Amino acid sequence: MKLPGVGVFGAGGTARVLVPLLRAEGFSVEAVWGTTEEEARQLAQEMGISFYTSRTDDVLLHQDVDLVCINIPPPLTRQIAVKALGIGKNVICEKAATSVDAFRMVTAARYYPKLMSIVGNVLRFLPAFVKMKQLIEEHYVGDVMICDVRVYGGSLLSHKYSWICDELMGGGGLHTMGTYIIDLLSHLVGRRAQKMLMNEGVCCTVTLNFNMPGSFVHEVMVVGSSGRLVARGTDLYGQKNTALQEELLFTDSLTVNKGLLDKGLKDIPLLYLKGMVYMVQALRQSFQEQEDRRTWDHQPVSMAASFEDGLYMQSVVEAIKKSSRSGEWEAVEVMTEEPDANQNLCEALQRNNL
Repeated sequence: MKLPGVGVFGAGGTARVLVPLLRAEGFSVEAVWGTTEEEARQLAQEMGISFYTSRTDDVLLHQDVDLVCINIPPPLTRQIAVKALGIGKNVICEKAATSVDAFRMVTAARYYPKLMSIVGNVLRFLPAFVKMKQLIEEHYVGDVMICDVRVYGGSLLSHKYSWICDELMGGGGLHTMGTYIIDLLSHLVGRRAQKMLMNEGVCCTVTLNFNMPGSFVHEVMVVGSSGRLVARGTDLYGQKNTALQEELLFTDSLTVNKGLLDKGLKDIPLLYLKGMVYMVQALRQSFQEQEDRRTWDHQPVSMAASFEDGLYMQSVVEAIKKSSRSGEWEAVEVMTEEPDANQNLCEALQRNNL
């Protein structure tokens, strides 16, 4: 059976990676959307896509589009994701800008449970983390006690001002990469943060530093009563407490197409490029062999983050920011109902004054 046609929202670096990856797995990219007509036209010409637009509905109502991939500034994500689900499209998207936006996306996903609604945390698809989660569940480390993460890299800012410079628009290192680390840790150990500390006494330390040019460093360590597991980049190492040295448990031999690396994508770490490759492969497995282009198999994408996970990771980020302002431990409060709009405005004004 033919795979679903794809509509891509976004004309930045991520889209330039995603389009060839989708095509390599047999998907047909039917339409592309940009914030301006010129932006969409440039990407369409570069990628050989026949239909381009800056109007949301033109993509969502396109008769050959059944899967929507949204890689745009966070303030725009909720509106398009919710509308796409309402029209009957499967959705895979980036995180939202705020907890309110994330909650509205959750509400839509609950209303259309048969449609795919995935937050594209590509780290979950990396085999090193799939293996790490499996070993934790098999008690390789014993009782989990400590999670320690280090992410070091160059500046996330470009020479032009954009949403990534603005905290209220979902910018900054904590939101752009920190959210996915929060989600990954919860996914790996099967627990969630309550007061900047995971329940059942698991202590998590995450260091994000984007003032370090040079090699990108991404290390995730889980320490337990019997041993430890460490994912360095896309390779996994382990050491039992009784062992004298750590052992290599998994090495990722995937070779990323050099063409992708040459498309001005040096800003995307190899770790994330590989994650995108594995994610698109999982999408193909999910949709293949289906009688209808809109139906999908949950198993190949069972490791993916849901919109519910998206709301959780946003809730933790907002609790971290609140704790930073107050200087006190703050509880992680996952929204269960939409707050009054006037209250949101007052809180935003208070943050600006601070």
